[in-house]
Amino acid sequence: MLKAGDRAPDFTGTDDQGQTVGLKDFRGKKVVLYFYPKDNTSGCTREACDFRDSMPDLSQKGVLVLGVSPDSVKSHQKFKAKFSLPFGLLSDGDHAIAEAYGVWQEKSMYGRKYMGIVRSTFVIDEEGKIAEVHGKVKVKGHVEGLLKSL
Repeated sequence: MLKAGDRAPDFTGTDDQGQTVGLKDFRGKKVVLYFYPKDNTSGCTREACDFRDSMPDLSQKGVLVLGVSPDSVKSHQKFKAKFSLPFGLLSDGDHAIAEAYGVWQEKSMYGRKYMGIVRSTFVIDEEGKIAEVHGKVKVKGHVEGLLKSL
């Protein structure tokens, strides 16, 4: 797992508008890059809506939010529209971004092991360095705590 002070791995992904974007496109801005497992699931929806509801405060702090999951661009478009999400969602179908950030890991549910995203958030500063790492995030209170730390 990456740690504060590390250079944030550059990435390229397709956003919910079908545009190719990379970390370099956000140089000079503070970025909250949050990884979540799946669109339209209870925890992921709650987290996205918490970010949505906190956007005025996050914007006031000069923060840009990007969500990343393995879901398709089409899935992201529907998720974003359904919940009026005012930030970009990146499709990471090949898990390259998640792997670069160390959040594509073995998980276990009901005794079955599988690979998936471990819910995590990275705050990347204006120079492209990781300022904060929040690993194995619990959804409740996460965005509120993040706001306090910013």
